[in-house]
Amino acid sequence: MRRSLRAWARIRGWITSAPGTYLWLAALFVTTVALHQMSPDFEEDFLRQRSTNIHELSTDPLRVLIASAFWIDGGTWLPYAVLYTVFHAPAERWLGTLRWLTVVVLAHVGASLISEGVLGWAVRHGNAAPSAVNTLDVGVSYALAGVIGVLTYRIPRPWHLPYLAAVLIFFGTPLFVGRSFTDLGHFAAVLIGLACYPLTRVAGRR
Repeated sequence: MRRSLRAWARIRGWITSAPGTYLWLAALFVTTVALHQMSPDFEEDFLRQRSTNIHELSTDPLRVLIASAFWIDGGTWLPYAVLYTVFHAPAERWLGTLRWLTVVVLAHVGASLISEGVLGWAVRHGNAAPSAVNTLDVGVSYALAGVIGVLTYRIPRPWHLPYLAAVLIFFGTPLFVGRSFTDLGHFAAVLIGLACYPLTRVAGRR
């Protein structure tokens, strides 16, 4: 009984030490359950209206940049619970909620605008189909990639270099294999996370 209570206290302490991470994860759980109640056709149209595609960004950018961060394309929540615990929670505990949220927003917004901007250029020059302006692009992976990038500065030396190499290979390889706009977005998000180094200097002194 005492062991169970101690284990629960540790779990509760971990969750409360990263409130932004787990509130976001709870919201994703609710929206994922909601998606499971929709028909496939309605779900696709519903998500497309909350997608950071060229059409929606040119119509109502603030709305879709916020809304797209609360839906998971595919409706599988559990892997994100693991990823948030492994990456987001340690980053929030290290940086503090405000700085962690800054990295999240910069990566999500910056990578969305970069990837869709390149896709828009490709459409205008005939390198992508005109229908690409309505592509489906929702989810939290850009923010996750940005946090994975900024965690490079949390890894003790000299292990931060192998970690960085693994991150760059993992997110960079698809640029040469798949070369989709989302691959570009993920790599851009990692670079944005790495560019958030000034935020980590304050965290390192805490």
